[in-house]
Amino acid sequence: MMFRRILSLVFTIAFFGSVSFSAENKVLAELRFEAHNRAEKTAGVWVDGQYVGYAKDLTGNKKVRLVPGKHEVIVRQAWYADYVEQPVLDPGEVHRIKLRLVKDERTPRNDATSEFKIAASPARAAVFVDNVFAGQANEFDGAGKAMLLTPGSHHVRITLPGYLPFETAVDLRPHQKLKIQTRLEKGSGQESGAPVSQK
Repeated sequence: MMFRRILSLVFTIAFFGSVSFSAENKVLAELRFEAHNRAEKTAGVWVDGQYVGYAKDLTGNKKVRLVPGKHEVIVRQAWYADYVEQPVLDPGEVHRIKLRLVKDERTPRNDATSEFKIAASPARAAVFVDNVFAGQANEFDGAGKAMLLTPGSHHVRITLPGYLPFETAVDLRPHQKLKIQTRLEKGSGQESGAPVSQK
């Protein structure tokens, strides 16, 4: 008798759990990204102002699910114009975003001779230099990986949803090589992350 009660309870929990999951799928809309080249696959994605990761990674458990209504999706890649879409999503809709990034007319300046590297954890954090998206932190760490900047002062911001952002200023000399290291702390808000160490 006790075994039957336990079995019945387990079945009830499993049944209602599956109903809840199914109902959630019918209510929430989903974004899917179609990327065709490396620049599009490694572009950063923002949804309603929040950075959510690389376009190529937003699948499976990391897929983007949203409440129905109007949303703003911005896809950014260094040296490309921002791709902006404002879909109005219906409940249960699967909305496909077909990326078509266009090269920006801006080109690196000839006087950008200072090498700047970043070692950040998590490595997928977004990097902004002077309020312009530069890429993910892992693109600027390791052999042969660095961004070229003009000598002078630059504002650096490293951010990832679920972590406190890190901000610092660097003052570069011509042909200088500089590396910063930081570990973002879990949390939310506008406070800066862990202290930076420079090499």
